[in-house]
Amino acid sequence: MNNLLFPGARQAVQVKRRRTDCKTGKTTVKTVYAVTSLTAEQATPAHLARLFRDHWTIEVLHHVRDTTFAEDASQLRTGNAPRAMATWRNLVIRALRAAGSKNIAAGLRHNARDPRRPLALLGLR
Repeated sequence: MNNLLFPGARQAVQVKRRRTDCKTGKTTVKTVYAVTSLTAEQATPAHLARLFRDHWTIEVLHHVRDTTFAEDASQLRTGNAPRAMATWRNLVIRALRAAGSKNIAAGLRHNARDPRRPLALLGLR
């Protein structure tokens, strides 16, 4: 591993991701590479796979927050406001998912039509 151009690198990893489009049924394979400072004893293939999946769980949440709530375009940049708004967005996403909503934008529209629905969703009505 000493010939890698990353100081402290202990492992190089190749990950193949298979994705099937639900609408078309077409499967695509994407190969990505990663470098880690963890040794093979510290991070087995199963452990590395779990780290990759955990990372994508976070990325999916950020994707929903940006595409549905336009978070990246937010003008809030100071104090606790950005963190507070991210917390509120996370609460909304998790509440809608817990209620069975697959499409967060559609769940938001559904709940916006009747002011009692969000309260019921949170068990406050």
